[in-house]
Amino acid sequence: MDQEKRQFRKLKRDLKRAGNKRRRNYLKRQLADQPEEAPFPEFEFGRDCTAGFNGNDRDATRRRSAGQEKKSE
Repeated sequence: MDQEKRQFRKLKRDLKRAGNKRRRNYLKRQLADQPEEAPFPEFEFGRDCTAGFNGNDRDATRRRSAGQEKKSE
């Protein structure tokens, strides 16, 4: 596997882990502080957002040929 691809995946995994940890802590605090508002939380991931990493590994290992796509549909 390409080292750059491996680094991207590791970075994305670490960011997701950090964001999920912050989200869980936020939800716990929200439940303790405002129990009536707990079912309606709005959390912003901010710098821990991984949307920018989506689609970075669109190399040959991720592509399908036209024949394979039609079979799966």
